[in-house]
Amino acid sequence: AAARGCGGVWRRAWQRGAGDPAPAPRGQRAVACNARGGAVPAGKSGLAPWVPVVGLEIHAQISSNSKLFSGSQVQFAAAPNSLVSFFDASLPGTLPVLNRRCVEAAVMTGLALNCSINKRSLFDRKHYFYADLPAGYQITQQRVPIAVNGSLSYSICIDNKMSQMVTKTVRIKQIQLEQDSGKSLHDDTRNQTLVDLNRAGVGLMEVVMEPDMCCGEEAAAAVRELQLILQTLGSSQAVMAEGQLRVDANISVHHPGEHYGVRTEVKNINSLRFLAKAVDYEIQRQIEELENGGTILNETRAFDSKLGCTVPMRDKEGKQDYRFMPEPNLPPLILYDAKSLPANMNHQQVVNVDWIHERLPDLPSVKRAKLVEQYGILPEHGFTLLNEDGLTEFFENVVKQTQMKPKKVIGWILNDLLSYLKQHSLTVKESPVSSFLLADLLNLLEKKEISSTAAKQVLAELWKGEGKTPFEIVKEKKLELIQDQKELEQICQEVIDGRENEVIMMVLG
Repeated sequence: AAARGCGGVWRRAWQRGAGDPAPAPRGQRAVACNARGGAVPAGKSGLAPWVPVVGLEIHAQISSNSKLFSGSQVQFAAAPNSLVSFFDASLPGTLPVLNRRCVEAAVMTGLALNCSINKRSLFDRKHYFYADLPAGYQITQQRVPIAVNGSLSYSICIDNKMSQMVTKTVRIKQIQLEQDSGKSLHDDTRNQTLVDLNRAGVGLMEVVMEPDMCCGEEAAAAVRELQLILQTLGSSQAVMAEGQLRVDANISVHHPGEHYGVRTEVKNINSLRFLAKAVDYEIQRQIEELENGGTILNETRAFDSKLGCTVPMRDKEGKQDYRFMPEPNLPPLILYDAKSLPANMNHQQVVNVDWIHERLPDLPSVKRAKLVEQYGILPEHGFTLLNEDGLTEFFENVVKQTQMKPKKVIGWILNDLLSYLKQHSLTVKESPVSSFLLADLLNLLEKKEISSTAAKQVLAELWKGEGKTPFEIVKEKKLELIQDQKELEQICQEVIDGRENEVIMMVLG
């Protein structure tokens, strides 16, 4: 069942006088959000509005040379079990040693997300059995995490119109440091499962978002903004295709004014497109289940990208199932600021929150504002430039190399180049048309050596990647504009001379 467009159910409800006479605080936020547009699906009957509620738990792999508690190297796609220390394999007597880089990355991320940094945080053991978790527990931060009470602003389009963008905010409950597990490799042909522990112990930041979202579009937009922030900070490469950013979505639905419904958790979503589809599908599934008299189970589900639906995995564990306990081998993590840092303390042995804060780079929201101010482009153009990986650098390189004004350059990049890239499912870095070639083409157009129509023909030829320059294509295809008036008059005269009868007929009448 495909989820319907955002906002329609609420609009119909308000028009017929329905609404929420005494909603809970979060319900009010959902109503306001959905009334401006979003994705609120209706049930089959369409008689009563539903309020979908979406919260996210995002696991970001920390960009570090070594793991969170061991010196093992971190490397994607290394030979199985080639990067495993004694501690990663949970051999008896081994002890954790905290990685300073991972702590700094978590602090940096917390500051960028407007969090309060806890100067004293604690580590805990979270027990559960999986074949790829040798110790039988994960070291995490359950009681007192490293960062709490933050926020993330993100933008979505109304009715898919870039010119109509709305900025929304989701609250960040906490950011916690924890270990990653290993990886189970299932061999269906031999009916066996193999375990690769290379990933076991890799440092993660778990970013827990409050249930402030209402649809797949919002969830995907929030994660994309977080992804850009992480990549800007360098705290995580956040490449979803490599498992460096994985999302668990908690989803429920309820009627206005009622308590939240029973939630399900869709685990390990590794694509923004799949995230949006999984959330919208699960919302619609729950609505249809409830309207048909069924009940929603508190369970963990997976998203089947081939079928486009969520499928049950297991019952949802509770805190009591994990048997949380303080980690006995790690003392409290103590951080400092400029005021609390002792004078005789070795600066290399501590993490100074103020020092990290002073060195934060410009975040995506600031970069967008600067693009708009510097180049005179529209806000939605700045959003697209930053949202497409590598497009900002491409645009700025073209601007530097061409005489054309940025406002005209942006049109060629967003309307022409980007459409080519999307048609062929290519990234900016894979484009056969470099910024240098596009700048050359736009210079020919700006000097009025070719027309706009001819420029589009040249771009189509450049896309073939045959190694020709725009100038060579123009000459070869004879696309240049004729500047010599005498030459133009001669061409016109030749046309007239060759069409005497037609010319006579036109003159006579």
